[in-house]
Amino acid sequence: MAMGRPRSFDTDKALDEAMEVFWRHGYDGASLAMLTKAMGIKPPSLYAAFGSKEGLLKAALDRYAERRSAHMRYVLAGATAREVAERFLTSIAESHTDPANPPGCLLVQGGLACGEGSENIPFELASRRAQSETELRERFAAAKSEGDLGVDADPAALARFLSTVASGMGVLASSGADREALREVARVSLGAFPGPEAAR
Repeated sequence: MAMGRPRSFDTDKALDEAMEVFWRHGYDGASLAMLTKAMGIKPPSLYAAFGSKEGLLKAALDRYAERRSAHMRYVLAGATAREVAERFLTSIAESHTDPANPPGCLLVQGGLACGEGSENIPFELASRRAQSETELRERFAAAKSEGDLGVDADPAALARFLSTVASGMGVLASSGADREALREVARVSLGAFPGPEAAR
């Protein structure tokens, strides 16, 4: 059987460019013309490689997830539940204001405004955000079983709290909030997180 024509573009580089367009403009705001120009390809190449605009978004999200996995490994390696929470929020304050990237978080920015035909995009992004929340919940459940969190601590609620704060920090960053403003949000939020004394 004849082999198909090989792709004439660097997929990883093209996905990085598409990721930035989705990040800056959201799914609906990212037109095919903008995407193909940034990726340096023609529409037929986009469809051949990714199937659709939604397929391209999912591939870009997979690429973004590779970055987040290193971040979550660092977060989850915290010695205590409180250190995990601190690492999570303070690293988000750093990453959401990193001048090397668009401000905020792709998993928030990508679906803030989706119209007809894009209704499932916010759900796709929410499911991606839920992965980090699940990892936090499991880490806090382990902390509770080890006595690092009190018997009344709710690992799911704590993970949801941090996830919600993180999403809010992403919105603030995309609206122009600077790093110190996000650090302040992290500090105040950590004040509501149970410390080691709650386990006694």
